[in-house]
Amino acid sequence: MIVRRDADAGPQYPHGVVAIGVFDGLHRGHQRLLSIVTELAHSRDALGVVVTFDPHPAEILDPAGAPRLIGTLDQRLEGLAALGVDVARVLTFDESLAAESAEEFIERVLVDELHAETIVVGEDFRFGHERHGDVALLERHARAGGYDVVAAPNFGEAERWSSTLVRRDLSAGDVEGAAGILGRPFVLRARVEHGDGRGRELGFPTANLATAPRQQLPRNGIYAGAARAGDGTWRAAAISVGTRPQFYDDAATLVEAHLPGYDVDLYDEALDVAFLARLREEAVFADLTALVAQIGRDVDATIERFRLFSPEESVLLAWILGQRR
Repeated sequence: MIVRRDADAGPQYPHGVVAIGVFDGLHRGHQRLLSIVTELAHSRDALGVVVTFDPHPAEILDPAGAPRLIGTLDQRLEGLAALGVDVARVLTFDESLAAESAEEFIERVLVDELHAETIVVGEDFRFGHERHGDVALLERHARAGGYDVVAAPNFGEAERWSSTLVRRDLSAGDVEGAAGILGRPFVLRARVEHGDGRGRELGFPTANLATAPRQQLPRNGIYAGAARAGDGTWRAAAISVGTRPQFYDDAATLVEAHLPGYDVDLYDEALDVAFLARLREEAVFADLTALVAQIGRDVDATIERFRLFSPEESVLLAWILGQRR
């Protein structure tokens, strides 16, 4: 997949079937919409193109109310490639873009730069200054712009699949509910940093993750999961998200992953951590002996749950696994 940023802008890729959106998390609704894009592109001998934004528009338009991000931009781009997208156009969302009218955006990006043949958006898609642009506006400008418009319906089961629902489930600790919307486990990607060595002192060394300030995390607690470092192999991972109340009264939230039987220096490496099941709440134990015994039970439960984990069941995880080996 070709990734084009602002410095690469120019009318180089005509006849594209273009989707527009943030696509944070690339959940099942996003995947359905993008399947329309890739199928249309294939049938018309055109390129499947996604226009996405970085940072999230809400970080500019409403910083206090901006949502936490489900994934990094790199994860989003890897997922788009996994889903068969040919070109990802990453637009820097800043004050200038926020002030651009919907009509100006259509002419500058969709018509002049990308020569869009077909534009595919969700039926409730909004864009442009103060979100004045919608499907009806795209359709009114379609003939003059030389494109047609496909308005995809909202996809979902009990509720419409959305990034908001993924965040809701993660905030509640329901990682299995989030996986049902994502179509795969939630995967946190972060760099491994040095910690205070508590885990190693207890006999369970951990990788401490330097999470981004706006990263969406599951609710504090202990989770069974899987982790993958630079060698591309997924391993069982007992994960703690929380403040470690056994040792601290008012600490910042920390994400730690213990990989049973894998005591390798991971400092400064990027680690992908997949959350498979919630095991329990954080707790304070009577003494360290009781804490160590519980951690041992958590590790055993993690190993059991990991036996059910199959990266190949998710096109996104499987693709990432293959690419990073």
